[in-house]
Amino acid sequence: MGVLDMSNPPPTSQTKDFFPSPALSLSLAGIFRGGAATANVEEVEEGDEGSGGGGGRRELETVEISSENSGQLRSRSDEEFEGEGEQDDHDDDEDDQNNKKKKRKKYHRHTAEQIREMEALFKESPHPDEKQRQELSKQLGLHPRQVKFWFQNRRTQIKAIQERHENALLKTEMEKLHEENKALRETIQKASCPNCGFSTSTKNASTDTEEQQLRIENARLKSQVEKLRTATGRYTQGTSPNNSSGSAGNEIENKSCLEFYSGIFGLRKSRIMEIVNQALEELKQMANLGEPLWIRSLETGREILNYDEYVKIFHVENARHARPKRSIEASRETGIVFVDLSQLVQCFMDVNQWKEMFPCMVSKAATVDVVSMGEGTNGDGVVQLMFAELQMLTPTVPTREVYFIRYSKQISADQWAIVDVSIDKVEDSIDASLTKCRKRPSGCIIEDKSNGHCKVTWVEHLECQKSAVHSLYRAIVYSGLAFGARHWMTTLQQQCERLVFFMATNVPTKDSNGVAILAGRKSMLKLAQRMTVSFYRAIGASSHNTWSKVTSKSRDDIRVASRRNLNDPGEPLGVILCVVSSVWLPVSHHVLFDFLRDENRRNEWDIMSNGDPVQSIANLAKGQDRGNAVTIQTIQTNDNSVWVLQDSCTSAYESMVVYAPVDINGMQSVMTGCDSSNMAVLPSGFSILPDGVESRPLVITSKPEEKNTEGGSLLTIAFQILTSNSPTAKASAESVESVNTLISCTLQKIKASLNCEDVDDYPG
Repeated sequence: MGVLDMSNPPPTSQTKDFFPSPALSLSLAGIFRGGAATANVEEVEEGDEGSGGGGGRRELETVEISSENSGQLRSRSDEEFEGEGEQDDHDDDEDDQNNKKKKRKKYHRHTAEQIREMEALFKESPHPDEKQRQELSKQLGLHPRQVKFWFQNRRTQIKAIQERHENALLKTEMEKLHEENKALRETIQKASCPNCGFSTSTKNASTDTEEQQLRIENARLKSQVEKLRTATGRYTQGTSPNNSSGSAGNEIENKSCLEFYSGIFGLRKSRIMEIVNQALEELKQMANLGEPLWIRSLETGREILNYDEYVKIFHVENARHARPKRSIEASRETGIVFVDLSQLVQCFMDVNQWKEMFPCMVSKAATVDVVSMGEGTNGDGVVQLMFAELQMLTPTVPTREVYFIRYSKQISADQWAIVDVSIDKVEDSIDASLTKCRKRPSGCIIEDKSNGHCKVTWVEHLECQKSAVHSLYRAIVYSGLAFGARHWMTTLQQQCERLVFFMATNVPTKDSNGVAILAGRKSMLKLAQRMTVSFYRAIGASSHNTWSKVTSKSRDDIRVASRRNLNDPGEPLGVILCVVSSVWLPVSHHVLFDFLRDENRRNEWDIMSNGDPVQSIANLAKGQDRGNAVTIQTIQTNDNSVWVLQDSCTSAYESMVVYAPVDINGMQSVMTGCDSSNMAVLPSGFSILPDGVESRPLVITSKPEEKNTEGGSLLTIAFQILTSNSPTAKASAESVESVNTLISCTLQKIKASLNCEDVDDYPG
């Protein structure tokens, strides 16, 4: 079974393990010299000598006998025979007195020489044939059936030794897991300030890795237990006395150990392949069928799944009553992306590339196991068990953790399918504490349109446990927009467009203003992307962060988290405090985005500018929309000049404005093409979402005639500050109060500039 890999290469090569798995081996302990012995089914007659050794039982593959187990052993049948002989003498005395004598057979122990000879033959051939037993019985002066039963009992003893050995290994691993779990809990409990109650550090990279390792080891340990249970059940089913020929036993035993124990959590590989092929057929129909399976909404224009028709087409049993506490989210979106077909397929197959392609949505991702490496070198048929933690860019919406099988399949020369589907047996065995979310057949159909373009049809079909969601985000989450196909598609289009502009060598001067050379442009875009990804990581509800609610004078929902940066050169070293607030504004998200990214209006909300004008000295396009750009803005305050790097991006689903003050000399080096990986930036910024309500009155829009056709905006604002250069320092109450005031004042300035100061509550 493969092991978790957070940085694995494409599954077309040998997957490198990242998380150490338990050293638990379910394979057989060894093979006797002369090759692996196949099992045989022994038929034992009732009442025969030595039948106490377990008649009618199919023997397993044999194991090499260690020195401590290879000495002279008395078989169970020998002991039983001896005891019965002693009892016979006593019974005969009583029968003589009553004139009711009953003759019983007398038994004797094997001599040391007999045992040595049989042990020698056992090591060479644990399953001697009739000729070998006849020769050995003549040599030792034993009845052939005595030899037969001795070998049978010896195999039973070896099987018991093997089971005890495997149980001991399993017990050791479980004890180790419990100790690691206990240590992790103690670490988490200690990671808070006893005075203010705030976390002194969020789970850093090492702690986070340890937690993931613990979760995966729990899952793998349960899978090993499932395999043991499954294997035991199969062996038991094959021990019927009617299997005298032993053909069924030989068929199983002749399979390799890896194949016999293949599968995930007790599921055989053949069963997994059956599931993913069924999911592929369902995905193709979900992607291609129109009405009556998909019906277009008159209010929103989006496609809605006709669930009654879905149940009828795909023969879903007990669809309405199977999981009453779960909600179903189904969506479909089609779009064109600027990327080569093979590159896009590779992105889905490599977990790290997939996570980098969707940084705002995927906070964690891992390949738990590779079920099948597929065929050829292009990855056709690769099957992987994956884990992902999905987030929204706000701490008020809990993340969704999901385990699923990903199947990459080439449908034709210019068409591929990426299929994601959860398997109940895996989900139920992982971790009951997770907020359960499972994927019904989902994914995308990718079609090559030549010239570096692909048509992507994305289907997202989720079944999620109902959980409490903040009132601001209920509409967008419950409608399926938050984790639906449109969000995935717009993010994919945006990221692919960014890559095209990054690699371009013929960018017009107007789209590369202020940066003279191509290397400088690439270095600057790379720094901006790293800054934005860092912002995504900082403000979500992922387990990377530990959030605490603080009291706000403005009654806004403000949350604080702190973390320590010990060795990452991409951020300032020391204690970093992050404060986040999410609010609703009666403003179109397009208007709000244009306001926040405009350098001419920055002094209306940015306290750092102190009302002074802001000037843009560099502007790099990273997309066709003018809002997708990286800029350098300079703020002149008190005879000092401050440079701010700003990354703005917008799509049909979400808009972002992320910025950070930067060192002027360092930024000038980056603009000349120098490496930016060691340049420290601490980003702050905004996430802007439509509120999920398609039409709402009294909403300010860019066009007066559209006043009643757009919803409001959900604005998440986040500030990050370095409270101490010492990694051992703690976040003080004064620093928490200062960032609380900072975010409240900024929100007031934004509301005042947009003429919505009197709006306090979300009217949803």
